[in-house]
Amino acid sequence: MSVVIRSAIELPTDVSPLFLSAEIALLKDFQVSEKELNYMEKKRTKETSGGFFMINRLDQILGLLMPDHSDTPFDQMETLRRQGVQVAQQLKEEGLTKVALMDLMDAPDLVLALAEGVALASYSFDKYKSDKKEAVDLEILVVSPGLSGCQIAAMNRVVEAVFIARDLVNEPVGFLNAERLGQTVLDLSKAYGFTAEVFNKKKIEALKMGGLLAVNQGSIDPPTFSVMEWKPDNARNAQPIVLVGKGVVYDTGGINLKTPAGSLDTMKCDMGGAASVIGAMVAVAANEWPIHVIGLVPATDNRPGGNAIVPGDIITMHSGTTVEIINTDAEGRLILADALSFAKRYQPELVIDLATLTGNAVVAIGSHGTVGMGTASEEVKAALGQAGDSVCERVVWFPFWKDYDDEVKSEIADIKNLGSREGGAISAGKFLSKFVEAPWLHLDIAGPAFLERKAHYRGIGGTGVGVRMLARFMEGIAGSSKGNQ
Repeated sequence: MSVVIRSAIELPTDVSPLFLSAEIALLKDFQVSEKELNYMEKKRTKETSGGFFMINRLDQILGLLMPDHSDTPFDQMETLRRQGVQVAQQLKEEGLTKVALMDLMDAPDLVLALAEGVALASYSFDKYKSDKKEAVDLEILVVSPGLSGCQIAAMNRVVEAVFIARDLVNEPVGFLNAERLGQTVLDLSKAYGFTAEVFNKKKIEALKMGGLLAVNQGSIDPPTFSVMEWKPDNARNAQPIVLVGKGVVYDTGGINLKTPAGSLDTMKCDMGGAASVIGAMVAVAANEWPIHVIGLVPATDNRPGGNAIVPGDIITMHSGTTVEIINTDAEGRLILADALSFAKRYQPELVIDLATLTGNAVVAIGSHGTVGMGTASEEVKAALGQAGDSVCERVVWFPFWKDYDDEVKSEIADIKNLGSREGGAISAGKFLSKFVEAPWLHLDIAGPAFLERKAHYRGIGGTGVGVRMLARFMEGIAGSSKGNQ
């Protein structure tokens, strides 16, 4: 199923209309019957704040959404995204393929958020269902005097990028191993216009990426290292932003095998960071934003077979740093460290990594947000945090005090790959900090990257978290809010 958001000049008569309005009476001009108006007025009197009504017609649904102005602007937008879930469900139940969103408030941000919610809620991953129904495309038309076609097209491309990230996370490792992930990167680069190169095991060995190679030792499938780049001639930044995504396509825990309580059945999601980086690269390139961005994805599975690393081993990383292995289930930081070290060659102005890194982050804040930390300035943190707030992909900034450095000190190597249980998300970040010199932010997305229970427009399974936040953040740096049509 594909979902397309388009701009429309006026409200078509042959589609289901949804109105964003502060007054019910305004609907009189759009062939809404007195009976329908009276029904909404009656329902409205029972509401203490806002309002959301849907009426089934013979071959349409009629909807009215009345934002609660006592909420903050970001909360209003998120409420509309989540109300979009009900719209999407109703359209699906009625077998309807077109809906028009009519902005009667001149509130472009709100109507765009509604369109985003309807689109994101319409996602499904049914590739492996034998009884799946024929895919039906959904067209979302947006009629708003305050929105340009370029802005709507930009939103459409970001939603498309989220779907790509979700698909990647939802694919099982039986299909999406490290090599297939690399090939997918190459295919997407051709489709969306960024450049890409995928290093094979021989190249990775030549680069002495000891962390990636060590994690891969227990697998029969070789590792890959994907390098993506979007560098338009009119890039606003002199030095690139480098995005790094953890690409553990399946994590058994290695010799420190996960127990069933360790969620082995969901460990195909351990490449959620890689999916987010790939999705972000798609969003930036598809919208042709004037910003230089590089994406790095180290990829492998983590298995207990062959010559798998064991606790007590000492490995040498791409940077030359030696690492004592304390626990083989702390593998994501090993492959990320090599990528962070590799990123130095680009002399980046900022490095951001995304990873489903620690259960500690999940325990701390659950699935409602991302744990963040790092060495970038407070201004950069604030800008990324605001980008996350605007799309409800919120970041909780953890302390990064020097005290936590002691957690990763080793008696027999330069550092060790695991600290104590307390503050585990922070000590994981401290480990990564040893491999990056540029201003850097670490985003632990272990909580929101994969959901086992449906949560509004994020759905079940891979959520694509990080794509929308990074897209909004980089669009702001590019200084473009319009995109290209």
